[in-house]
Amino acid sequence: MGTADAGGAQVKSAVRTVELLEFFAGRPGTHSLAAVQEAVGYPKSSLYMLLRTLVELGWVETDATGTRYGIGVRALLVGTSYLDGDEVVAAARPTLDRLSDDTTETIHLARLDGTDVVYLAIRQSQHYLRPFTRVGRRLPAHATALGKALLATHSDEQVRGLLPETLPALTEHTVTDRERLIEELHVVRERGYAVDREENTLGLRCFGVAIPYRTPARDAISCSVPVARLTPDQERTIRDTLFDARDRMTLATRRL
Repeated sequence: MGTADAGGAQVKSAVRTVELLEFFAGRPGTHSLAAVQEAVGYPKSSLYMLLRTLVELGWVETDATGTRYGIGVRALLVGTSYLDGDEVVAAARPTLDRLSDDTTETIHLARLDGTDVVYLAIRQSQHYLRPFTRVGRRLPAHATALGKALLATHSDEQVRGLLPETLPALTEHTVTDRERLIEELHVVRERGYAVDREENTLGLRCFGVAIPYRTPARDAISCSVPVARLTPDQERTIRDTLFDARDRMTLATRRL
């Protein structure tokens, strides 16, 4: 085998390793070898050997029977390291705390990753009725206020390059037509904030603003409120408070 072939084999192995970890990260719980093979399509023998290696290194764990596989604790350590070392997350903490105190609702900081947004930081609502959420959660950008606020900082052609013509529906309220979404993004640019009207979770309305320390923006903050608790006065307060938080975050990230 030549050097080029060896290098190619090493790259292929690295790609498979990352794809396996992403598979487990996106599907909590444990999975049989057959289920993993069906999802990733690798030959059974090489998949088994790769899984055993990852188990030995702590990146993948098995159940008591040793026949089912799930994400390992080392993945948590890497994720925590990413957040601990991220300058935007550090700069956002005082603003997120204040936004949480001012609204008493659930607050998110998220980053655009391809066509999704990923939660980087959360402040839980002070109310009993509140949405389920966690750091690391990934949602389609087109179905969230966070994502729409970020997509609105791209040009129409950039959005067309990012998203397919037909978008997946998470609820009956999700905008699934790309051109209709682009029309909504025009409104987002004009008023400065985006709204998710039960588009990824029924019973939940979210408001989001992009943080303009980059162009196009990559990070946004949002406030999520159960529709049963939302009033017109509260909506105005949330909007104004988000604008204030955006301005404070812009100052905090001006050197990033």
